[in-house]
Amino acid sequence: MTKPIVALVGRPNVGKSTFFNRLIGERRAIVEDIPGTTRDRIYGDSFWNGREFTVVDTAGLLFGGEDPSLPFSEISRRTREQARVAIDEADGVIFMVDGREGMTTADNDVADILRGATKPVVLAVNKCDSTERNLDAVEFYALNLGEPIPMSAFHSLGTGDVLDRMVEAFEPNEIVEEGEHHLNIAIVGRPNVGKSSLLNKLLGEERSVVSAIPGTTRDSIDTDITFYGQTVTLIDTAGIRRSGRIEQGIEQYSVLRTMRAIERCDVALLLIDAEEGITAQDTHIAGMVLDARKGIAIMVNKWDVVEKDNDTYKAFEDKVRDEFKFIDYAPILFISALSGQRVSRVIQLAQEIYDQRQKRVPTGELNNFLRQSVLDQPPMAVRKGAHLRLYYAVQPQIDPPVFLFFANDGDLVHWSYGRYLENRLRERYGFGGTPIVIVFRSRENERDMPKKKGDRETTRKPANHGSIKG
Repeated sequence: MTKPIVALVGRPNVGKSTFFNRLIGERRAIVEDIPGTTRDRIYGDSFWNGREFTVVDTAGLLFGGEDPSLPFSEISRRTREQARVAIDEADGVIFMVDGREGMTTADNDVADILRGATKPVVLAVNKCDSTERNLDAVEFYALNLGEPIPMSAFHSLGTGDVLDRMVEAFEPNEIVEEGEHHLNIAIVGRPNVGKSSLLNKLLGEERSVVSAIPGTTRDSIDTDITFYGQTVTLIDTAGIRRSGRIEQGIEQYSVLRTMRAIERCDVALLLIDAEEGITAQDTHIAGMVLDARKGIAIMVNKWDVVEKDNDTYKAFEDKVRDEFKFIDYAPILFISALSGQRVSRVIQLAQEIYDQRQKRVPTGELNNFLRQSVLDQPPMAVRKGAHLRLYYAVQPQIDPPVFLFFANDGDLVHWSYGRYLENRLRERYGFGGTPIVIVFRSRENERDMPKKKGDRETTRKPANHGSIKG
């Protein structure tokens, strides 16, 4: 199943970021009363009425208003263009308008596009924090987008009505029958690191447009190949630029495409440029893959053009390991998409990672492992003087591997002990290239196998990766 993507769209300063923060339950988006504050793509997961979805906070659509030299026709054109892209890239759109200011020409420009959309659109009239403003919201019926729903993101009024309407419009969850699935590989990275070149080399033909101009690829392109009799889907994605480098327009939505590609894949191949070195944006993209709990391999591309001596390989590998320490389980492959150097190893490596994600440790063996691990290093409680015991363990899930450890009090387990157990699991069983999820649960809750509030879960997190800045 793939989580639906919901885009919050509307002109600047209608409250999109406030609503976004409310949906994800944390203050991640920058909120200011200055129009146009949100300039970067920020995303997070939300849950409502049994459906999980990804919500994307977008910059205000009226970018042309920041340049007084632009004629009104150009402002209108840019506004409409971005509305189209939001519709194309999301599974649903929440169109936010301002109930205080009333209907504007910019609202009409966006509505013109949304009216012809095949995707569900919910019209949310924000800043309706009084009975009078709730009544005034009826003027937005003139946009011909269905019933306008009055709400206040700041005061959390009417937000549930908006989400009810959005979730009702989602397509039913698709359940993939066992045996239908095959390996899906997403090729991700910054612009101009060679993603399309790698795809073409793997295919043996020019399927994707290759250019030295960053951002040539704007769509996620799926291509099936046969690898030793098995079908493999390769997904080429648009590059994600760093902060301040995204053009105002279609390219801004490349993040949605890459998010969707990562969500659909089993293994992501993260390309980095050996000439330019490792950037913060490389680690941000790796963080997206980690958040999605997908397998990952790091491809150091353009290795053929790097001047080398006896220490070059080891020095670069050490630098990669240091920058990507939060995914130290990821294998590294030095390649050249242009010359084909080591490209023949790419699909095989992705298949190996996929196989590791399917690995299951028998319960008896897992509990022998737990007993020995506790003997070698007993767990320490997070509160001084508290008594902590680990009883037994099971692996309830694969793809990615999830391990459930039962304790007398799961809240007492320090996060570092989860890291210790993860390292021991990798030493004994491998799990190369895939994240491992470790959950500590109190024994009194052992019958409630699905993850529940109060479980202490340990997963690796990179620093400052929660949002893609550009």
